[in-house]
Amino acid sequence: MSENANLLKHRFRGYFPVIIDVETAGFNATTDALLEIAAVTLRMDEQGDLHPDKTVHHHVIPFEGANLEPAALEFNGIDPHCPLRGALDEADVMKDVCKQIRKLQKDADCQRSVIVAHNATFDQSFVNAAIARSNIKRTPFHPFVSFDTTTLAGLAVGQTVLVKACREAGIAFDQSEAHSALYDAERTAELFCYIVNRYKHLGGWPVAPAE
Repeated sequence: MSENANLLKHRFRGYFPVIIDVETAGFNATTDALLEIAAVTLRMDEQGDLHPDKTVHHHVIPFEGANLEPAALEFNGIDPHCPLRGALDEADVMKDVCKQIRKLQKDADCQRSVIVAHNATFDQSFVNAAIARSNIKRTPFHPFVSFDTTTLAGLAVGQTVLVKACREAGIAFDQSEAHSALYDAERTAELFCYIVNRYKHLGGWPVAPAE
């Protein structure tokens, strides 16, 4: 490969990976509130290894008419009405997330952002629903392509639960901090980097040319 092979834009065919984690008031993206979102971007060093880079994080005011499932709130420990959360309107949050990710994507010379998440379908559904409610036309995120660290971790370290996969990969994980979008996104970013970098170090990337 060329001397410029160690550029992020070449690693995932022009996709800009963005690690996302959300905390919500239920499982239904169209009816249940988005309460917190964190996004972690990546950088690639001169050796072609990935590292966590920038972080975008917001607490979110439930959209008008949103359902708040008591069981979900008990699970994540979020009080949607607590003024100390510093929550912002969902539309303002999503516009800021999209604006910042679009700029970083452009800086990396990538064509589209792809969501990386643990059980990615869940997080992607809430991101897509919030973007739609916010009437954002220029979303940086691909609407359906995603990289799921649940599947990748199952392959790479034989674990699918985030805390167990992180510990198997040698990544410290404080269970008491779990179910915070910021904490989980940062650990998921570390896990994704570990998996991609280990695959490279084992000789799986760059792909050897066919003989």
